[in-house]
Amino acid sequence: MPQAMRHTLLSLRDLLVSAGPFVLLTVALLAFAYWWLNPNPPRHVTLATGPAQSAYDEFGKRYKAALAVNGIDVTLLPSEGSAANLQLLRDGKADLGFVQGGSGDAQGDTQSALSSLGSLFVEPIWLFYREDAARKVPGTTDATLSNLAQLAGLRVNVGTQGSGVPALMDKLLQANRIDPKSIQLSQLAQTPATVAFLGGDLDAIVFVSAPEALMVQMLLQTPGVKLMNFAQSEAYSRRFAFLTPVVLPRGVVDLAGDVPPQNVRLVATTTTLLAREDTHPALLQLFSQAAQTLHSGAGWFNRAHEFPNANNTEYPLARPADRTLRNGAPLLQRYLPFWLANLVERMWLALGIIVAVLLPLSRIVPPLYQFRIRSRVFRWYGRLREIEHQLELEPASSPALVDELNTLERHVGKVSIPLSYADELYALRDHIEMVRKKLLKT
Repeated sequence: MPQAMRHTLLSLRDLLVSAGPFVLLTVALLAFAYWWLNPNPPRHVTLATGPAQSAYDEFGKRYKAALAVNGIDVTLLPSEGSAANLQLLRDGKADLGFVQGGSGDAQGDTQSALSSLGSLFVEPIWLFYREDAARKVPGTTDATLSNLAQLAGLRVNVGTQGSGVPALMDKLLQANRIDPKSIQLSQLAQTPATVAFLGGDLDAIVFVSAPEALMVQMLLQTPGVKLMNFAQSEAYSRRFAFLTPVVLPRGVVDLAGDVPPQNVRLVATTTTLLAREDTHPALLQLFSQAAQTLHSGAGWFNRAHEFPNANNTEYPLARPADRTLRNGAPLLQRYLPFWLANLVERMWLALGIIVAVLLPLSRIVPPLYQFRIRSRVFRWYGRLREIEHQLELEPASSPALVDELNTLERHVGKVSIPLSYADELYALRDHIEMVRKKLLKT
């Protein structure tokens, strides 16, 4: 091996050995920070949706596709509806879920540590009824219903208990001082209830769903089926904080067919996406970003970019969702892959602290390296001094000391150090020569 190459390799080895403890400490601090902050989210998350062909089911599929782009597998957990989703979140069987306003006790859920990602869309109360059944109701004109009291004696399906609709209807009936026993109430699931409704076995059917629900879309255009107009929608919103009045504009369903033929006043709840507190912040951020894409368009009951928002939510807004609603996607995610941008975003503060700690410590590396190199030379000075001291004590031992000095010189000749420290090596050789002259004079 050429001498110059050998000197370079030795110099690098000494540098690595000197900086080794510093490097190990840096790696240990980085590993601890990574473990403590857990920056990368899990690859699997469970989203509680709703019944098949419901708006929740449809939106769940859209969220699944949106997060799959970033390598997150969203498991969709079907349920009976909003109330069931809330229970799944409380029980820890779902990480996130769609929940209607008024479905539960928000203050009581603080023990379950649930937070909101914002209001996503409104879900009107769709009360569809058959025209032939409405004609039999006393006092009606044009087979049109506009008051819950007119449901007396009719066969009405209010959905399963897990959907939250039965509890909501109970509140509305009580507010109207209507005895539930005066109505033939049933609690069938959406699909069998719709089949029974279209077959004439039910007179009315109640949904609480976004207009994207296939059942709603179909019933709005079914001949012989009408949508109840809540003439007192404003009053309902004043009586119940979780309800808001909305209007289904004339012709919004089908402009050519003029469906509906007039504005229909409805009352609606606001649906939010709830998450458990232990859900990874990066996942909440991804869901919030997906919500801005999926729910920002104009709809039947809102203008573009009205949703998602932080209004009308009964639960505290999660911090990642709050940042996304205010600022959109983080700057780094606009230019870097999600996993890398997320890692930098969540580790930058820890990296700053680590740099602040290690920067002063890094100053010991150059002196340590210098000491290691110079020690190869200086350790021979001890032996050289012993020879000189022994000469002073026993001048007659000069021949033997000359042999020892020659041996020392051979060892020194094998010492390899960087060229920047060569002056100290040559100084040692000069001092060896000085001691030799003193030995030869004795």
